[in-house]
Amino acid sequence: MSFADLGSALGLDEVWVASLFYGQATASAEEAEKLSSLLSLDPAITAAIQEFPTKGSLEPVIPTDPLIYRFYEIMQVYGMPLKDVIQEKFGDGIMSAIDFTLEVDKVEDPKGDRVKITMCGKFLPYKKW
Repeated sequence: MSFADLGSALGLDEVWVASLFYGQATASAEEAEKLSSLLSLDPAITAAIQEFPTKGSLEPVIPTDPLIYRFYEIMQVYGMPLKDVIQEKFGDGIMSAIDFTLEVDKVEDPKGDRVKITMCGKFLPYKKW
């Protein structure tokens, strides 16, 4: 089954489902049981996907996988410009990675298909006290 198939069965987004398999999300008991049924998971795995993960703990710090490295490279090149543009539009703050969605779409193009990634996170202004 694909992540899209699993997401449809659970009523969740495919990217979130994939993050569960990499130990970056937590399934509810109901979600874990449904996945266990769909994939005939070992009870230990069913229990493990319900544990709270240590997020962002993928190694190494500088990724070596070519696809993941490209995201790192994008942030190296465009991270500060993105930060400045976001702060010009919203003020001093951050984009939430908790109140957040991420979508991956395929855009057909005669010169070669393109990957479209849409990140949508709540803006969180820094508090003054």
